[in-house]
Amino acid sequence: MLFKAKHNYIFLVCLAIMFYSCGPKEEYFDASGTFEADEVIVSAQLSGQLLAFHVNEGDSISKGVVVGKIDSSDVALQKQQVQASIQSLQQKTIDAGPQVKLLQDQLAVQQTQLNNLLKDQQRYQNLLKTGTITQKQADDINTQVATLQKQMLVTQQQIQVHLSQTNEHNRSVLSEKEPLQKQVAQISEQLSKANIINPVNGTVLAKYALQGEVTAPGKALYKIADLSFLNLRAYITGTQLSTVKLNQQVKVFIDSGAKNYKEYSGTITWISDKAEFTPKTIQTKDERANLVYAIKIRVKNDGYLKIGMYGEVKLN
Repeated sequence: MLFKAKHNYIFLVCLAIMFYSCGPKEEYFDASGTFEADEVIVSAQLSGQLLAFHVNEGDSISKGVVVGKIDSSDVALQKQQVQASIQSLQQKTIDAGPQVKLLQDQLAVQQTQLNNLLKDQQRYQNLLKTGTITQKQADDINTQVATLQKQMLVTQQQIQVHLSQTNEHNRSVLSEKEPLQKQVAQISEQLSKANIINPVNGTVLAKYALQGEVTAPGKALYKIADLSFLNLRAYITGTQLSTVKLNQQVKVFIDSGAKNYKEYSGTITWISDKAEFTPKTIQTKDERANLVYAIKIRVKNDGYLKIGMYGEVKLN
């Protein structure tokens, strides 16, 4: 009986060992983390009512597509006002032509008179030599010539002064044109922001506004992210830090059923240079480690990966 009991005991122990060795083994991983995406929050850049907004959660939108329009009638009126101010500048300028022509005609008449006096002056000089006229008559003609020459000089100065004053006035008026043109360019830039243009290829994750609402610069309209690749933000211990490098290929696993895993290939794209306390929701290789280093692993998404989903990592 004793031998039989001992034999049964040995049989049960062997059976237990076989059962344990054939049973399912717990998978071993080097790091854990959650998936995240590079999210872009698209905000309004102009104040006004949303006249159109063609965005819904789950939509796939290409980069550069116009997804909405903000009412920009007030800004358009500002542009028209500035353009009208530019056009009115030309009316404030002075045309020096008519006044200058009048003075030039006067100068031409004076030149003709001077030419005639110079001829008389020469004739009087000849008559004075022969004693036909007196010295006073010769002096009188010389005085007339000198007086007319001074008048012509004054006329020439008047022409120059008028041109200078006119040019100065016109420069002062037209100097306002360049700032106004820059103002038009600035307003045109604002008008271009009335169209809401999608900045990246991606899927709409959240929608924060509806058509008909009034928005303002900086107000979030929707959130979009490129889900074709996701980043697994995992954490490794200080002892593991020396075993990883940028662009290193690793294996990433997600749950697939109760005890199965789906495997992906990933690339380490970022390694933190600062340690941090282990997040409560993350288990590291050494659960006793207080300080860990964050890494990001870029994984191509086949549609099964979701933001916030847990993932496991094997470094080797």
